[in-house]
Amino acid sequence: MDQKLSTSGNKYSVLLPTYNERDNLPIIIRLLTKTFEDNGINYEVIIIDDASPDGTLEVAKSLQGIYGEDKIILRPRSGKLGLGTAYIHGIKNATGNFVIIMDADMSHHPKYIPDFIRKQREKDYDIVTGSRYISGGGVYGWDLKRKMISRGANLLADILLNPGVTDLTGSFRLYKTYVLKDIIEATVSKGYVFQMEMMVRARQFNFTVAEIPITFVDRVFGESKLGAGEIVGYLKGLYTLFVSI
Repeated sequence: MDQKLSTSGNKYSVLLPTYNERDNLPIIIRLLTKTFEDNGINYEVIIIDDASPDGTLEVAKSLQGIYGEDKIILRPRSGKLGLGTAYIHGIKNATGNFVIIMDADMSHHPKYIPDFIRKQREKDYDIVTGSRYISGGGVYGWDLKRKMISRGANLLADILLNPGVTDLTGSFRLYKTYVLKDIIEATVSKGYVFQMEMMVRARQFNFTVAEIPITFVDRVFGESKLGAGEIVGYLKGLYTLFVSI
């Protein structure tokens, strides 16, 4: 990075939901801590593990021992309860005045976090969201079918919901903490549709939103959690949002 970012008294809480991410977790935590420390950013990472059977929580405990209990916060849950409730659980334990949500599977590189922060400061935006579909953004590691599904999902959502952002299904975002709390309280969707509804609610509540380009990288370790059931759930959720908002 060209220069350190002055924290100006701000603290950034990363909400990191995990399920079977024991191989990815040490890498993403190292990249996160290095990014924050190299840029002089005050931070904490809240790991919300949903009882992963692969030992993710044990790895998280080891990482907490390495980086410190003040930087790595463990808030495990008793089962696989879904992404939306993971954010609700995590934000209750966040002490930062800004919250960053991202995936733990290395799809989102922490190197973009300083860009999120700089963009937020430009006009004191309430939300900054990463987009794969604006100039400078992209996707790496997807086949044509997966790209078409993602593009089609965003295009359909844009037509029906007019959310004002190019990447409605993305999940790498920076929020003011109170803004995220307000949006989560109003959001009723589950699973992948949760991210989409949050952007629709943001527009409904007149929160200011900016976008930055990011490159999404398909997971290196583990299996994708997107299947036919999730696609059907997305379409059902999209229809529900269309008729209710």
